[in-house]
Amino acid sequence: MSVTSRYREAWEGFWREAPGGQGGVFWDAEPALTAARHLALFEPHLSDPGLPMVDLGCGNGTQTRFLAGRFPHVVGADLSAAALDHARRADPAGRASYRQLDAVEKGEAQDLHAELGDVNVYVRGVLHQCEAGERQPLADGIATLVGDRGRAFLVEPAEAAGALLQSLTASPAGPPPKVAAVFRHGIAPGRMADDEVPEFLAAAGLTLLASGTALLATTEYAPDGSRIELPSGWYVTGRAG
Repeated sequence: MSVTSRYREAWEGFWREAPGGQGGVFWDAEPALTAARHLALFEPHLSDPGLPMVDLGCGNGTQTRFLAGRFPHVVGADLSAAALDHARRADPAGRASYRQLDAVEKGEAQDLHAELGDVNVYVRGVLHQCEAGERQPLADGIATLVGDRGRAFLVEPAEAAGALLQSLTASPAGPPPKVAAVFRHGIAPGRMADDEVPEFLAAAGLTLLASGTALLATTEYAPDGSRIELPSGWYVTGRAG
């Protein structure tokens, strides 16, 4: 299967309207608050740090460029061509490479694996944005990419994040501008139970190697000036043995 045309068009519309530069969209926090923290959790479980690293759902490539400073071969992959346009413009030196990829489509994941071999995969907040029927195929695509030697790191907003986001949208002043932009394009995060991520990974033939909770930084701020951080769960997974 592949993602629905509605889902694809929603992301294209969002990224066509998104401002350039780091921090212009809700989840585009600086790497020191995102990928750097995640690597501290991920790197101890890498069986081969020399494998290519795929930033799956890379968006405008902020985290991809950070990863390219840590690993020898980094690929930013995203469903949206408009997102990849942002990523390439922000990376004129070509520190990373970029690839349009529908990871829900089995053949596309297989083709990328055939080209790169086993890879390590970084996934930040992608599963919960998928339509419900596409989450297991996405987990299957991740399993295809990691192969036998790769590892994947996923971080997803927890159930508790839904209440926080709801409170932002229900504010008398309306949602913060960056949150409003997400909802306007119909790509509001879907509800996903905390125990679903491990279930998707197990069904894809992957073993959960480590997990925990963390706060996921955003680029928006509450009325009191504090940064909005979403309760999240993180997961490291790969083939058993």
